[in-house]
Amino acid sequence: MEFIPFLNTIGALFIMLSVGFFAGKIGIIDGVASKRLSKLIINIAQPALHIHALIGVEYSPETLKLGLISLGLGFGIHAFVAVAAFLACFKFKVADERKITELAMVFGNCGFIGIPIMRSLFGEEGAFMTAFFIVSYNVFLWTWGMMILGRGRTDIKLTVRKAFINLGTVPSAIGFVLFLMPFELPEFMVSSLGYISSLCTPVSMLIIGALLAGRTLKQIFCEGKAYYLCFFKLVAIPMAVCLIMKLLGFGDNWVLFSAAITAMPSATSVTMFAELHDISQGYSAQCVGTSSLLSLATMPLVIYLAGLVITI
Repeated sequence: MEFIPFLNTIGALFIMLSVGFFAGKIGIIDGVASKRLSKLIINIAQPALHIHALIGVEYSPETLKLGLISLGLGFGIHAFVAVAAFLACFKFKVADERKITELAMVFGNCGFIGIPIMRSLFGEEGAFMTAFFIVSYNVFLWTWGMMILGRGRTDIKLTVRKAFINLGTVPSAIGFVLFLMPFELPEFMVSSLGYISSLCTPVSMLIIGALLAGRTLKQIFCEGKAYYLCFFKLVAIPMAVCLIMKLLGFGDNWVLFSAAITAMPSATSVTMFAELHDISQGYSAQCVGTSSLLSLATMPLVIYLAGLVITI
């Protein structure tokens, strides 16, 4: 694992976040622009990202095994985090704030931010592992995530179709089929997917920065509920996952991978779902924005601590 590329990636994310904050303050990225950019990422760039990550590694029985282990691990980690978040958010008295906090605690930005971070830590193999992990993320988002949002609501329903046919699972399935094919795609197609998928990270960070620009400094830095979320999402749960993986006897790379992928900030999907279903939109932006900002400091800390754990 190379730590310097990881720190360089963190620094780049901070600069992009800052540019987004400035753009939000001066009105370049307003509410309308933010929603349109979000649709661009969700409908076009993110599917390309999933496909490109899966075809970035050459097929072999070993790489297939690696991907399937990552997929199974993703389901296990999401199940554990779902239980931990349910218990951690049980004390919230405002129903909508509990929903958003729990959703933000379970679902991390393992796509837009996760893939470049894992690539910086583990190379293309890390991006490949993350792409399989994201399949479990999407299944949980459209099942458990919908169940969280649907508490006390009759208009938010969980469907089998949405659980397995969505903009996350379908591109992942396409990428998996292409990964298994005994031929390579033409270079211009691979390059096109790469260029489109490269929009995800900078645009998502610009959106998050713009969301933060709509909050006061007191809201960003002095909101107790947001710090409560960030403590569990960015530090406590990732370290718990790290220790459990170590105790279960997983190899060093799997321990580091699990800690890093769990330490990602809350997913931008949290805000998008909040806006779609009219559930504490401002608070959701606060959760995503603050966790993204603080994660620039907590992710290196978690990686460092995970490195100490594997030496025990």
